Amino acid sequence: MNMTSGPGAITAAARWAGAFILLLFAAASRSWAAAPELEFHAPAAVADAATPGIMRDLAGRLIPVYQDADPLQYLANLSALQLVAGDYAAAYVSRQSLRDRRRRADATRPVGRAVIYDIYAQAKAAEAENRVSFADSFTKAFRDVVPRLSDQDAYAVEAWLGASPSRFQEALQESLDQQRTKDSIDQSEAVKLVWTYLSYDAYRSFAPLVQPLGAEDDGRRYATDDEVLIKTADGVNISASLVRPKEAAAPLPTLLEFSVYDSPEHAKECAAHGYAGVVAYARGTRATPRSVVPYQHDGEDARAVIDWIAKQAWSDGRVGMYGDGYSGFTAWAAATHVPPALKAIASSGPSAPGIDFPMQGNIFENSAYRWSLQLTETNAPRDAGEEDDAAWRSLDQKWYRSGRPYRDLGRLYGHPNPIFIRWLNHPSYDRYWQKMIPYREQFAHINIPVLTTTGYFAPSEPGALYYFTQHYQYDRHADHVLLIGPYDDALMQRGPSAVLHGYDIDPAALIDVRELRYEWFDHIFKGGAMPDLLKNRVNYEVMGANEWRHAPSFEAMAAGSLRFYLEAAASGAVHRLSRHKNSKATFARQTVNFADRTDAGWMPPVDLISQNLAPHHGVMFVSDPLAKPTEFSGLFSGRLDFTVNKMDMDVHVTLYERQAGGAYVRLFEPTDEFRASYARDRVHRHLLKAGERQELAFRSERMTSRRLEAGSRLVMVLGINKRPDREINYGTGNDVSAESIADAKIPLKIRWYSDSYVDIPVRR
Repeated sequence: MNMTSGPGAITAAARWAGAFILLLFAAASRSWAAAPELEFHAPAAVADAATPGIMRDLAGRLIPVYQDADPLQYLANLSALQLVAGDYAAAYVSRQSLRDRRRRADATRPVGRAVIYDIYAQAKAAEAENRVSFADSFTKAFRDVVPRLSDQDAYAVEAWLGASPSRFQEALQESLDQQRTKDSIDQSEAVKLVWTYLSYDAYRSFAPLVQPLGAEDDGRRYATDDEVLIKTADGVNISASLVRPKEAAAPLPTLLEFSVYDSPEHAKECAAHGYAGVVAYARGTRATPRSVVPYQHDGEDARAVIDWIAKQAWSDGRVGMYGDGYSGFTAWAAATHVPPALKAIASSGPSAPGIDFPMQGNIFENSAYRWSLQLTETNAPRDAGEEDDAAWRSLDQKWYRSGRPYRDLGRLYGHPNPIFIRWLNHPSYDRYWQKMIPYREQFAHINIPVLTTTGYFAPSEPGALYYFTQHYQYDRHADHVLLIGPYDDALMQRGPSAVLHGYDIDPAALIDVRELRYEWFDHIFKGGAMPDLLKNRVNYEVMGANEWRHAPSFEAMAAGSLRFYLEAAASGAVHRLSRHKNSKATFARQTVNFADRTDAGWMPPVDLISQNLAPHHGVMFVSDPLAKPTEFSGLFSGRLDFTVNKMDMDVHVTLYERQAGGAYVRLFEPTDEFRASYARDRVHRHLLKAGERQELAFRSERMTSRRLEAGSRLVMVLGINKRPDREINYGTGNDVSAESIADAKIPLKIRWYSDSYVDIPVRR
């Protein structure tokens, strides 16, 4: 349910294209280290008229000097140089030689992305030799290759071919920008730049041709119905898309996604993997005008769709549900009362209403207003990239500076939203939220296999972990496996990022999670082997160790814990995380002036690695250097000992590894946040005792796993929420959404006593 977009969007697209290109280009041989650099002056922009000629010249000068000891890599890179140099016949011969060499080794493997350049080289060679249009030669090359592939391989190839050329244009522009201040280029970087240009040039050439050719191929493979209507018990029609293989010899199991987003392509992906694929849409999603009511009817409506599927002639009576974000939630909503035909659930970052959205830690977030408005109103402003994101930030700041109650957010924007107000009326995890997904003993009746995936840097992680922990709490024999690693909420849409917000992801974590999900479904429905990565209930990647580990529970991830006390410094802004309790009663002071709005422009940092740390309304505690490498794996917890002059406060806790070189590495993201009055019980509010010393136990709703190096320090930032994109808790003890700056006459004042501690689960 991540609503973020904007400044990072272009860079993300460039990184996607860069990752694609790196799959095709491997580092050159070590002999290149001594090779002379080539003179090269990068053009200013991709669109410059001189760019094709400059790149053709570079490729032409590289061909006579290019060497590589690996014959496969040599042929791959040589073909790229020949294509950009304009020697298409030679490039096609090189691609054929490469394909012949790989045929024996790749006989049992799925088709690789290199097939795109096989098709392109064949098309360019035929265009030059036969003097036909590129459209004609590419069409023939496509028809020569793709129809011979399996459904699964053909789906993959068509998806790769359908990538937007803009992604490759952005990657090429980024590469040219990096080269612009130089007047030469080493041969390894030159070959990489040639690949980047080739990818852009190829994709812009065949982009207009892919969709009709793909549709032609799909028509041969699949039976498709995009206008299915399924009637619910209360007479509402649920719209759905159905795709199934035409050549199926017998009824098939069905994979179902129930969504508020139009995603019929997902049904085709299921069909390509040998299932009947159905994507059904929440009531009102396809209506005119749009009239969606999030969460409230999805469980019963999804069950109606499952019952309908089980009765169809093409169905073998078994249904698996899958999805991420909202459609991950709908699978759990359907399982509140498990339909007989529902046999498995695979969800990635599933939303848990009332747990991780529209609030986390019982703190409402502005993104919930934005999402609900766009989902429920046809005429609501739609997201349109960076400029639109800036408009929403402007609304956040306008509300923040105004000091008005949180309930007035919609009025300030000119779009009052009854759905958002209804949510604000339920700040506790009460029956309004409880009836949307399984609650307490209802988890004990979910006796079907479940796969949950999420990431240490995913906003939806608390929801995913809630489902997992509750399932096992009420059924210790549950068949539920968790896969978690250094991922964000875009995991299923674009796969793992090699570089995530400035952090280099371990190679071991760069797996195809979508294919893993199909392998898991094949295990359930077709008797296939359980994926090796899912060896135990908790399967997690240890950041920094480049290794997957497997454990039967969160507790078993660690061999024990390290307790750090929050020891106040005699002076200065940085305090100490001490392994020993201070015999003296010390405390760190913190004051937060909610009436001060000079920080309206503050935004949380995006990068996961930074050289400086400037806590926003937070107090920093730093440990001594670690004597030996230490693996932090699991859910941390702690106890806060404090006095406060208010009856409530919203607390945030963030943990970092401060490496010996001075860099701060976030151990999870976003920050762990919770309303103090709900820390003990998310259902019932327990106000603080103003002016009295008291204790508050907490347990993180975010888990992580990282190998902390010897010499690194653990850093904890403990603070109070005061930010433009969150509800502000002024501490009166009344309805937080109705509080305003009028309640901020007296600043919040806290003493954090040195008896406070945090427990870090570790595996030595």
